[in-house]
Amino acid sequence: MRILHTSDWHLGRTLHDKRRHGEHEEFLGWLEEVVLQRHIDLLLICGDVFDTVTPGNKSLELYYSFLRRVVDGGCRHVVVIGGNHDSPSLLDAPKGILEHLGVHVVGAATEDEVLLLHDGEGQVEAIVCAVPFLHDRDVRDISANGDWEEKEKRLVAGIRSHYADVQNRALSLRETLGGHIPIIVTGHMFASGGKVTEGDGVRDLYVGTAAAVPSSLFDDRIDYVALGHLHVPQKVAGKEHVRYSGSPLPMGFGEAGQKKQVVVIDFSHDSLFPLVETMDLPVFQTLLRIGGTLEQIESRLQAAVDSLKSIWVEVNYDGTLSAQELGKQLDMIVQGSQVEILRLKNTRLTEHVLGDDEWHTTLDDLDEKEVFRRRLELEEMEDDEKTILTRLYGQVLQSLREEEAL
Repeated sequence: MRILHTSDWHLGRTLHDKRRHGEHEEFLGWLEEVVLQRHIDLLLICGDVFDTVTPGNKSLELYYSFLRRVVDGGCRHVVVIGGNHDSPSLLDAPKGILEHLGVHVVGAATEDEVLLLHDGEGQVEAIVCAVPFLHDRDVRDISANGDWEEKEKRLVAGIRSHYADVQNRALSLRETLGGHIPIIVTGHMFASGGKVTEGDGVRDLYVGTAAAVPSSLFDDRIDYVALGHLHVPQKVAGKEHVRYSGSPLPMGFGEAGQKKQVVVIDFSHDSLFPLVETMDLPVFQTLLRIGGTLEQIESRLQAAVDSLKSIWVEVNYDGTLSAQELGKQLDMIVQGSQVEILRLKNTRLTEHVLGDDEWHTTLDDLDEKEVFRRRLELEEMEDDEKTILTRLYGQVLQSLREEEAL
C-alpha cells in the first residue's frame, strides 16, 4: 500500500493582497499527477485545507475538482481532516456523498475517527485514526475555574486522553482482524520541538490556548503519524515515522527559499516497517526577501529582473531615504519586468509602534497578536504580567475562532 501525506494547503490565502489561486491550481495539478503516476492508494490531507472558515467559491472549486479528479484517476482512498483554519461544519457537510467516492472527511472531533479502509477485494488494508484539530471544547471542561496554567494542563491532558482512546481502539481492531494491518494516525497540532518560521501564521497560535503536546502521546505500535499545522517539513523527535509534511506554498517571506515537500509512505508484506521518502515540490511562485543599503538592494533587485522570472519581493531597507523616494527609485528598476515589490520596510523603524512618519506600519501589515504586543510595550509592567496577559488574550482569540468555525 502506498500513501501520500500532505497538509496546510490554505486555499484562498493572500500575500499582501496578492491572490494565490494560480499557485494553488498549479500545486494541485502537480499533486494530481504525482498521485496518479506513483499509484497512490491513500491520500492524507492533514488539515488547513482552507485559509479561512469562509472560503470563497474559487477555493471550494479547486478543492472539490481536485478530489473528483484523483478519485476518477484511481486513488482508492482520500482522508481529509479539519485544521484550526477550517470550518468543521463546512468540511463535514458533504461527507455522506464523498464517502461513496472513497473520500473520508473528519472535520470535527467525533466518535467515528477510526476508519477501516478496504482494498479492491474487500479486505481491510489499513486502519486510519483520523483525528482532526482538537478544539478546547472537544477535550476539556471549559470553566472559569483555575488559572491559565491549570487550564493548559487540562487541555494537554484532554488531548492525550483523546489520542489514547482512538489509538487503543485501532490497536484492538487490528488484533481482532489478525495480521499486521498498518495503522496510520493523523493530527493537526503543535508537537513539542516543532520548527516554525517568521510570518507563517503559526508561531504565536498556541500562546495561551494550547501548549505544544509531547510526541510521546503517539503509541509506539503506530506505523505512521501524519501531522499538519507546522509549515516546515520535519520529523518529530527525530522519528522517521512521525512527520509534518509542511505547507506546499510558502506562507510568507519568512519561508522564502524554503524547500517544500510531500511525504510518500510504502507498506509491503515483506517488512514490518514502512519505507518513508520525501518529494520536493516545484516552486510555483518565487518569493525574495532582500535588504541592506540602497546599493545592495538595487543590485539584488536588478539581478532579479535579469532572471526574467516572476518574483515577488519584500524589501527591508536600512537607510535614511523617505519611503516615497525609495519607492520611486526601486520602481524604475522593476518597471516592465515580472518582478513585483509587495512590501517596503525600514528596518531601523520596525521596533516603533504605529506612528505618523511615512514609514508607518498600517494595520493591514499586522495581525491581531502583533497589535496587542505593541500595545503592551507601551505599558510599564513586569514581564510576568505581560506574559499572563498575552496568554489570556490568546485564549480569547482562540475562543472567537472556534465560534466562527461552528
